[in-house]
Amino acid sequence: MTISELTSGQGKVNIEVTIVSVEEPRVFNKFGRELKVANALVSDDSGTMKMTLWNDEVEKVKVGDKVKITNGFINEFQGEKQLTAGKFGQLEVI
Repeated sequence: MTISELTSGQGKVNIEVTIVSVEEPRVFNKFGRELKVANALVSDDSGTMKMTLWNDEVEKVKVGDKVKITNGFINEFQGEKQLTAGKFGQLEVI
């Protein structure tokens, strides 16, 4: 699977991408829990897209890392497709 093939709302996404950049993480409270979120830009041979990193994923990756998303999800935020490992997926640095 490649970035260019991904569509909004798609689940069960298995893809390998390279981290191009990572924004400063934001911390916020939800249901009394402190959560951390950061946007990253990822690429493969077919293009680039945003990826949302949650909590420990933020610390796991750095620019230049190749990561494998297993069972990820594509959502849309402000008209832009975004890749996330989500609650049921997994992000692994390879």
